[in-house]
Amino acid sequence: MNMVQHRPLRIAAARLLAAAGAREEDARTVADHLVDANLSGHDSHGVGMLPHYVRAIAAGLLDPQASAAVEDPGGAVLSVDGQNGFGQVVARKATAIGAERAKSTGVALVALRGAFHIGRVGSYAEQAAAVGIASVHFVNVVGHPPLVAPFRGSDARFATNPFCVAVPAAAGRPAVVLDFATSLVALGKVRVALNKGERLPEGTLIDSAGRGTTDPAVMYTEPRGAILPFGLHKGYGMAFLCELLAGAFTGGGTVSTIPFQKDRITNNMLSIFIDPAQLPGAAGLEAQVAAAIDHVKASPPANPELPVLVAGEPELAWRAQREAEGVPIDPATWEELDRAARSVGVEFAP
Repeated sequence: MNMVQHRPLRIAAARLLAAAGAREEDARTVADHLVDANLSGHDSHGVGMLPHYVRAIAAGLLDPQASAAVEDPGGAVLSVDGQNGFGQVVARKATAIGAERAKSTGVALVALRGAFHIGRVGSYAEQAAAVGIASVHFVNVVGHPPLVAPFRGSDARFATNPFCVAVPAAAGRPAVVLDFATSLVALGKVRVALNKGERLPEGTLIDSAGRGTTDPAVMYTEPRGAILPFGLHKGYGMAFLCELLAGAFTGGGTVSTIPFQKDRITNNMLSIFIDPAQLPGAAGLEAQVAAAIDHVKASPPANPELPVLVAGEPELAWRAQREAEGVPIDPATWEELDRAARSVGVEFAP
């Protein structure tokens, strides 16, 4: 296992992206997003995605020079066309305009369509929370073969369709950020397990015949298997609603209407931004949030070594540890990064 400090890792990732055709500023934005995902403990959305991005650029599926096209008729509703640009760049733009509009209208809704892989959705919720805005995000994936089986189904019918919601920091507490795939695991976590030679827990995957398996290879060999939704019918229901809200409502399409293309990962995201300062509970909001956090964390832990946490705290703990110790990159992922870098004429040498 290679342990890499995050600052040189950012530089190496940005250098690779710039060599692949990204503008310098965009390369830094994407690199920072990916490394921050690693620091937060989400290696599935970290620098291991770079080889995929390089292949997508070479295939013409990701435009490294594209910018977000904002459609603003006035009022609380805005639309953003990602134009197949870096998802981390166009989604940050969509989040910025949504948070800013919410400050004047109280609530704003932004429909983002046609963005290449936007990465860790929690980063956009954190972006809004940093300026005092709460947010809710529904995401779907099109152009990519389906990955997740519906409840009671035996093959894949939709993607991992993330859901995210965040409440800004209050009374000295960090923001509450709930961010999860509606599948039991994200595909990136399956990739990480495959590269590490690890198995996945029972009840996570099914093979192409619909039988339970712990082998991550079933998601990377034909005929493919599928990931199961979390919480049986509950995760399936949330995934389906993400498909409708993010895909149909934004105009970006659903997995059933957009043809699949190798190496394509197109995200659509419907985001709701809320200014808490304009709501009836504004005056006592910080005290209420702090009291709620203290109340649940006061529960005696069933295991003394595993205290009760609030959404967002695991990421903070991972960040503290990895900023000190470095980001772990397994040998298979390292080899993929090196091969991707060499394909665009640079070395991956953080």
